[in-house]
Amino acid sequence: MKHLDLALLGVLSGFAVFVAVQARETSAISHEREEHGDAVSVDKRGGSKGASEVDSSPNLRPVVTRSAAPSRPSIGPDEVLRRVRERAGGTFIDDVIVAHDSALARWPDRLVNPLRVWVQNGAGVIDWSEERNAIVRQAFTDWSETGLPLSFTFVVDSAAADVHVTWTDHFNESISGKTLWAHNDSWWIVDASIQLAVHHRDGVPLDFDATRAITLHEVGHLIGLDHTRDTTSIMTPRVRVKDLSTADRSTAYLLYSLPPGPLGSSRTRVAAR
Repeated sequence: MKHLDLALLGVLSGFAVFVAVQARETSAISHEREEHGDAVSVDKRGGSKGASEVDSSPNLRPVVTRSAAPSRPSIGPDEVLRRVRERAGGTFIDDVIVAHDSALARWPDRLVNPLRVWVQNGAGVIDWSEERNAIVRQAFTDWSETGLPLSFTFVVDSAAADVHVTWTDHFNESISGKTLWAHNDSWWIVDASIQLAVHHRDGVPLDFDATRAITLHEVGHLIGLDHTRDTTSIMTPRVRVKDLSTADRSTAYLLYSLPPGPLGSSRTRVAAR
């Protein structure tokens, strides 16, 4: 019996050490995100006829390392840069690269294992209606139908989601939407969230066309795109369209045909500056 008791005690002690290590690692990740997380913020004002305007450029959140995301593929950064230059025609990939400090960020392929999206019920916000959530779901569907290796599924449990979409009455700034995302050391995006306003800052409700344009724009940021100078695209800083353009689709397709990470060698990046 004594030998059995000692063996049992050893197993329990080992398990306690494992739990303590896991708790410490989880605490470290949470602290890093809370302490250093800066938003990828997209500033917008809704305009007439469902248009919206973006007033400032987004800034990346700092790196959050998670073992669940894949590491950077073996293809070298100079080869990635060569492919970008070769295929950039008809896209605004150069604008994305500049905004991301000479790097690409994207989600891992998620066709078989869709990204889980939770959309908040905004019943507590005046002028919110279920039609707004339907618009949000359609925006994700529109992006997934561009041929990207991404698919989305909508979940009812927020704790099980990779992406969270929430509603607010309005922002104190002249904005109507905000997107946050984080990447790991290899520049794979690992989680993201979108916040959408129901009203302009002055209290006027955003109509459904404006909500659609804003949501399409925010989902574009969520998948790794940034602003373009092309005013016919949904990703322009001042959105005046309601649907994805050919350039929006082509840029997203190019981004998802390449691995994430810094482009070119350090010497190439310094020369580019």
